[in-house]
Amino acid sequence: MSRGYRETLNDAGVFIKRQARRFFSRKTLYQRLPITQWLPHYNLECLEGDVMAGFTVGLTVIPQGIAYAGVAGLDANYGLYSAFMGCFVYMFLGSIKDITIGPTAIMSIMTHEYSIANSPDFAVLLCFISGLIILAAGICNLGFLITFISKPVISGFTSAAAITIASSQLKGLFGLSIQSEGLIDTWSKLIENIEYTRWQDITLGSCCIVVLLLMRKLKDLKYVKPHPNDSTNTRIWKKVIFLISVGRNAIVVIIATIIAACLRDNQPFTITGYIDPGLPGFKPPPFSTWLNTSDTGNLTYYSFSDMMQTVGAGIGIIPMISILESIAIGSAFSGGKTIDATQEMIALGACNILGSFVRSMPVTGSFSRTAVNSTSGVRTTAGGIITGLLVVLALAFLTPYFKYIPKATLSAVIICAVIFMIEYEHVLPIWRVRPVDELCLWGTFLTCLLWKLEYGIIVGVLINLAILLYNLARPKVNVTTISMQNDDNMKYIEVTPRSGLYFPSVDHVRAKVTKASLQQGDSSLPVVINCTNFAGVDYSAAKGMKAMCDDFERRQQNLVFSHITPGVEKGLKALNQHITVARSPDDLTAALTGPYPMVSGGAESNEVSGHRGAMKQEDEDSEATDPLLQSSNGTKSVIVPKATV
Repeated sequence: MSRGYRETLNDAGVFIKRQARRFFSRKTLYQRLPITQWLPHYNLECLEGDVMAGFTVGLTVIPQGIAYAGVAGLDANYGLYSAFMGCFVYMFLGSIKDITIGPTAIMSIMTHEYSIANSPDFAVLLCFISGLIILAAGICNLGFLITFISKPVISGFTSAAAITIASSQLKGLFGLSIQSEGLIDTWSKLIENIEYTRWQDITLGSCCIVVLLLMRKLKDLKYVKPHPNDSTNTRIWKKVIFLISVGRNAIVVIIATIIAACLRDNQPFTITGYIDPGLPGFKPPPFSTWLNTSDTGNLTYYSFSDMMQTVGAGIGIIPMISILESIAIGSAFSGGKTIDATQEMIALGACNILGSFVRSMPVTGSFSRTAVNSTSGVRTTAGGIITGLLVVLALAFLTPYFKYIPKATLSAVIICAVIFMIEYEHVLPIWRVRPVDELCLWGTFLTCLLWKLEYGIIVGVLINLAILLYNLARPKVNVTTISMQNDDNMKYIEVTPRSGLYFPSVDHVRAKVTKASLQQGDSSLPVVINCTNFAGVDYSAAKGMKAMCDDFERRQQNLVFSHITPGVEKGLKALNQHITVARSPDDLTAALTGPYPMVSGGAESNEVSGHRGAMKQEDEDSEATDPLLQSSNGTKSVIVPKATV
């Protein structure tokens, strides 16, 4: 064995040992298994808070789970299957105590988009594949990709999804049996069939909406807020009112179910119907299925590849939205602390993978239930155990009674949950901060609303990238006329591009410098390019700068580069060794007052001299008023007429 080969093996062995020590360290254990951080300090006070919060969230998730299954086009029991495994898994792997994992409105509508013929097998497989992708993304630290989706895009998507989901529940509210796809189709069929509205369902649904909204406001009333001077009895009744408010979904559904069950011999309402009782078996997700795709009853076999081909873009869209929703909720409830996006993705991926073994559809963090969890006083992620156990008990013993739940009540629960997801309050602040971001918001919103939700995300990201690329290719360029304090009262033109010098912007910057040298400089005044904002330079930019230097040389007009970093200087001099660089105030003075041509050196300093007078000039072309090119640094130049220069 050669010496070089042995050294390579030794280096590899050292690297593996170092990585293994780091992976199996106590720090990694605490980071990747967060339960080890809080479990040693768990006490009765934590138990009290977790039990109360877990019970409250459980009362919320049971009716929501049943309702969201309908949004996904699945039987009601699949909503409950999706509501307990994520709670158990997140207790061990979750790093944010407030987050609850389970079915959500957005994930349900996205699942419906990709589960053909209301087949649960496609939804369960989507849950498994989504979990694998999310887990792999977390392990590979790909959470930074979410940063390419801006807040205006998220607001547009969330608002459009909320309107779409609320619209899809109108048929249940009106007691109609119609099949529709998308917002426009839903509203057109609703109007066409409005004459078949069941007055019993619309009355019950409307009453449920009013009661839910009023109960939602109970916990916000001033006299319900806890006060340090409250007596024991006062604290008790305030806590009862708070529980009534946060458990409003369960209370309304229970009351409506009791009414419907009492009227079963003469049922006036459209009810949910039979729900499969019992817990699902723990088994792998379906990697193939048989599906009835014709009116004759013949079954069609779908292999794993056929199912993946049918799901299509959902393989990428659903994991992305799941991560986006969960990370956004984590940021909102982290209390200002930096969240571990990698750990949250690992936890979310594990929740979906294990959830698929109990027939779950794709899940993520729920904003409404997380808010309930937080306000209920949860102390650790152990609160999820209580929530999960409550769902399991409901599946085991209560499913025979769920068949009497009126569909209008479930529609009311969903509508009251999603209408507060419409983020209309962001429209004006976005306009005040940066009007061009409205393009991202409205482009996403309208595409999601009038086309498809997943395409809206793509359109919003593309608009964002187009704006970023435009700003990169057309940076703002400040042009200033400066008078030097010397015997000759010499003047020069300073040109300051506001962004880096790379190939998309080089032609634009070159044109601006040339225009300034010819118009403001009369082809004679020296021109100084302030390179403060140049973080780097590529070959195309260096070649463009060389061509510009050649133009100045032919006119015998001085061109000086100031505030230049060593990296940028090295890149420019790779193609043109004779560029004039001012590294210090003396260099700049010598370059501007010396005979042409002048190659300067000098001390290593980054200060540029010259007393900047009040004579400043900025671009006057149409781009100066282009909203895409507005800068936020507040720089202001005074326009000086050409005759005064």
